[in-house]
Amino acid sequence: MSTTDVIEVPILTRVEGEGGVTIRVRQNTIENVQLRIYEPPRLFEALLCGRALEDTPDITARICGICPVAYQMSSVHALEAALGIQTTPQIRRLRRLLYCGEWIESHALHIHLLHAPDFFGAASGIELAQRFPQEITRGLQLKKHGNRLLEALGGRAIHPINVAVGGFYRLPRREELAGLIPDFEWGLEAAIAATRWVASFPFPELTQPYEFVSLSHPDEYPFNEGEIVSSQGLRVPVTEFDRHFVEVHVAHSTALQAVRHEQRTPYFVGPLARINLNRGQLSQTVQRLADEVGMESECRNPFRSIIARALELVQVYEEALDILRGYHPSGPSRMPYQPAAGQACAATEAPRGLLFHDYQIDDAGKIRQARIIPPTSQNQRQIEGDLTTYLSRNLQAKASREELASDCERLVRTYDPCISCSTHFLRVRWEEIP
Repeated sequence: MSTTDVIEVPILTRVEGEGGVTIRVRQNTIENVQLRIYEPPRLFEALLCGRALEDTPDITARICGICPVAYQMSSVHALEAALGIQTTPQIRRLRRLLYCGEWIESHALHIHLLHAPDFFGAASGIELAQRFPQEITRGLQLKKHGNRLLEALGGRAIHPINVAVGGFYRLPRREELAGLIPDFEWGLEAAIAATRWVASFPFPELTQPYEFVSLSHPDEYPFNEGEIVSSQGLRVPVTEFDRHFVEVHVAHSTALQAVRHEQRTPYFVGPLARINLNRGQLSQTVQRLADEVGMESECRNPFRSIIARALELVQVYEEALDILRGYHPSGPSRMPYQPAAGQACAATEAPRGLLFHDYQIDDAGKIRQARIIPPTSQNQRQIEGDLTTYLSRNLQAKASREELASDCERLVRTYDPCISCSTHFLRVRWEEIP
């Protein structure tokens, strides 16, 4: 082997965004692992400045084509807090229903097409479908259910247009939502079957001392309200986010990385964090299913995140069915308000984890300042830590650097990272130092 050995892994199409991993090895010891984000920032926060606050949900939806609802919900919650808007119970339930649709389409996509292929050495969901045609077809049908719900409630499946500050531009007719019930009844059973399937996968061993972070609500599984909690005992209102978390710049990435404010340590957001911190808020059906498939009460193996996503898939099907069955449109579709200067923040749970928005508005109702901290930026530092631990344990055992590079890709994909709305992600670069 030469004194400097560089290995390139071809671009993937199963993770969103452009980035890479540089692995520096000195005398057969991992010296440094860097998750590099090298695509240009898209400056959505700057795009919002000077725009009317009513434009915010439509603009933030464009940040992601898979989880636009999360960006819309975080923005409207923050703006409503700044303006003192109180929505109705019906609007709140419909917003949770819209969130169910997003979690269904996002989780079903990641489980079946982006993540499951890694457990069977398949290069894509299409290749995996040759081995598991029924399972992949079922997963695609589940994703379609989520898209149909977004269309019925949000106006369209990609970048919904019915979300407004104060509520919705229109309430769906009862028959529009009632027509989804038969498919969602089938989908609930299909999601349970999918959970049993993924729980049977062969999982690599990796246990990390994570600090899990998520929202938590005393009465429901967290979507769009609650306190910020962590596995190390943190419990604070969302308004105290900046006291405990901070974004820092690293030279090897165009993206900021979020860390704990005091310790500058990484933390973990997403389905595995939510399941660990909110298991008691899962439905009885999901709790029994978690026990059946052997999901530990405190799971710290990132490769098993796919089980957490599958359990959440069952959870949101159950909640969606409950809302669909009880829906009777009444009252206003949105609450009136007057523009006023103010500042507020909000956090919701995107499919990939905690999403934080902070806005300042002026007397004319225009955005003066916007700050958005997505889940992947909060997970980046932890991903680097996972890669370092995994590579340190397996550097000598693996037959080739190419095999280790593939393992790196698989580990990164467990997080379902969304670096942008691009279509490729990872190059792995090895630097061998004698």
